[in-house]
Amino acid sequence: MGAPARSAAGLPGVGHAMAQAWERMGPLRSVRTLRLVNQDHGFDCPGCAWPEPPPGERSVAEFCENGAKAVAEEATRARVSREFFAEHALADLAGRSGRWLGSQGRLVEPMYRAPGAEHYTPVGWDEAFRIVAAELTALASPDEAAFYTSGRTSNEAAFVYQLFVRALGTNNLPDCSNMCHESSGTALTATIGIGKGSVTLADLEAADLVLVVGQNPGTNHPRMLSSLERVKRAGGSIVAVNPLPEAALLRFRNPQNARGLVGRGTPLADQFLQIRLGGDLALFRGLARRLLDAEDAAPGTVLDHAFIDAHTTGFDAFAKHVRTCLSDEEISAVSGLAAAEIDELAGRMLAAERVVVCWAMGLTQHAGAVATIQEVVNVLLMRGNIGRPGAGVCPVRGHSNVQGDRTMGIWERPTTAFLDALGAEFGFDPPRRGGHDVVDTIRAMRDGRVKVFVGMGGNFVAASPDSAVTEAAMRACTLTVQVSTTLNRSHAVTGEAALILPTLGRTEVDDQAGGPQQVTVEDSMGMVHASRGTLAPAGAALRSEVAIVCGIAAATLGAAAPGGADSALARVDWAGLAADYRRIRGHISRVVPGFGDFEARLAEPGGFQLPHPPRDTRTFPTASGRAAFTVNDCDVPRVPPGHLLLQTMRSHDQYNTTIYGLDDRYRGVRGGRRVVFVHPDDLAERAIADGTHVDLVSVWTDGTTRRAQSFRAVAFPTARGCAAAYFPETNVLVPLDSTAVGSNTPTSKSLVVRLEPAAPGPPAGNG
Repeated sequence: MGAPARSAAGLPGVGHAMAQAWERMGPLRSVRTLRLVNQDHGFDCPGCAWPEPPPGERSVAEFCENGAKAVAEEATRARVSREFFAEHALADLAGRSGRWLGSQGRLVEPMYRAPGAEHYTPVGWDEAFRIVAAELTALASPDEAAFYTSGRTSNEAAFVYQLFVRALGTNNLPDCSNMCHESSGTALTATIGIGKGSVTLADLEAADLVLVVGQNPGTNHPRMLSSLERVKRAGGSIVAVNPLPEAALLRFRNPQNARGLVGRGTPLADQFLQIRLGGDLALFRGLARRLLDAEDAAPGTVLDHAFIDAHTTGFDAFAKHVRTCLSDEEISAVSGLAAAEIDELAGRMLAAERVVVCWAMGLTQHAGAVATIQEVVNVLLMRGNIGRPGAGVCPVRGHSNVQGDRTMGIWERPTTAFLDALGAEFGFDPPRRGGHDVVDTIRAMRDGRVKVFVGMGGNFVAASPDSAVTEAAMRACTLTVQVSTTLNRSHAVTGEAALILPTLGRTEVDDQAGGPQQVTVEDSMGMVHASRGTLAPAGAALRSEVAIVCGIAAATLGAAAPGGADSALARVDWAGLAADYRRIRGHISRVVPGFGDFEARLAEPGGFQLPHPPRDTRTFPTASGRAAFTVNDCDVPRVPPGHLLLQTMRSHDQYNTTIYGLDDRYRGVRGGRRVVFVHPDDLAERAIADGTHVDLVSVWTDGTTRRAQSFRAVAFPTARGCAAAYFPETNVLVPLDSTAVGSNTPTSKSLVVRLEPAAPGPPAGNG
């Protein structure tokens, strides 16, 4: 352990990025590949969903350190051969770390684990499709299968995937959004009528004030730092709200310019509010009260009454609730912030004409996440900060196409309008009953109600909550199928039978019967653009995600399609869709709003912007046709004496569940991941010395003991009463049934834990 960093990126960031790239790809391959990341005629980074600047404004190196690591992991020269699987039994793989599994290289041919077998063995594609089809058609109901999607999946693959699943007869389409921004979508749909952010990149950079709440862009979305730097250079202010101080928001040394490489860089956060976990709603309640008080003192000068009267509902009930619910003392106690700190932020908001609020998992993974985000919307609506340039809501998405997958219909609760359009396009009646999200899928597998699991990318086992329950649920399936580029824990924790179906990556040429193909993605701000790989595929046997989905669909449907062999569904030309993705985009253009004339608009430089009624025309597609002020109760986690609130988080050497290394240099960590960050005074109260190894034990109402073993206690300037540790190692502590009200998202940012002396023996976990 060393001291936390006081700045982010600069020469060290460049050095770490290039070291990873050169180690995995070699110098020439690194240069050839990285120069095309996020370029207009290149490929979309397989990392985060932060948008690119318009063509002509992009850097020659339009990627960040973690983006370079993600590309290097995919474009590595290492390969996982059939000999590897002959050498390593399933039990051996299950005992390995996630980092070790991912570092073995690219998967290059389909592999099958037969029931009772200890090893994976090679299998041909046709036989693999036959195995999947046989299991699916043997089920008593299509609802006995679940089809997971990772946010890396392209729009084209996601569309044919959901089409196949609904043609089969189920809406069991859990996805990674269920575990991250589901709370955002739920809150925004209820308040402004659309579950997406309302700002463009130009809006963010034109803001007078940007709040970065529950988000660490320096590690999770590093390219966002360039936009925040532009905010500061244009005269705007930035406020960081987080339980931990993060180096990137203290000072950013932009590696794209000399000032960042050899100079001191740019200070970003003008104010840092070290909030307690779960205290964000109380903060925004305090801000709303101060705005009302300012309006009372100078009527007609603070609130945007014209906007409120013309475009919103519920203001009077909201204002009454704000004035009467939670005293100022209670707000400070819950948030951990002094009244003067909230006063200062309120002053910044009053002085700002244009305000953007950005957030990520720090808001979405609490029991009261939906209510908290609705309170954020309330504060923005008060001064008309939605639907005008330079202002709005900005949920910052993680996976590079997680927003696009939802747009394409990857959702367990699709709208009636989407199902009607899909049915009209393909001549069938899609299932209308709701399906399983991630948490409900785990419950259903555990209880024997889901028997087949198909994962389109991702690492479901490691990413999901309550690791012991999730792994037991996965092992209870009759068949598990993973479509993947590299090994991860989901290949080691399997059903009775298991398939690994290796797929092309973003960096690779996708050559089909109809010629070279391009795919599309949607970024965090609703821009749709093309992605074209240029590297030769890692193996001759690899197939694209689209080709894999279409192969499974063709083998499964036909006579088994609803309506029989003569139905419209049975006549879907799956092979034709796989041969030419333009045909898929044609279907998308007629089913998904905003995609009309898809192919022509895709040729526009930089792609095209999807419509967003609140942003574009200040129209709100809610039931009332107006934005909704909401009344939200402030439910605070109850922490017994001697316990702490724990948040799970990433290190700087990982992306989601992919572990690139064992350092977290911005927090001073070297060579290890099993650390728990605790305020020095909280350690002293428990008579725990800095550096002592402890077990983390979570407390939940079911009485089950959930333990993460042998973590080094690190004295760190966290908020008092709060602690932090890395996932996926700490996912074992997250109770399956502890979820956000309204979104069912696991509460990974508000776990009640106690620290106990480390138990003897090796630590358990999937790190």
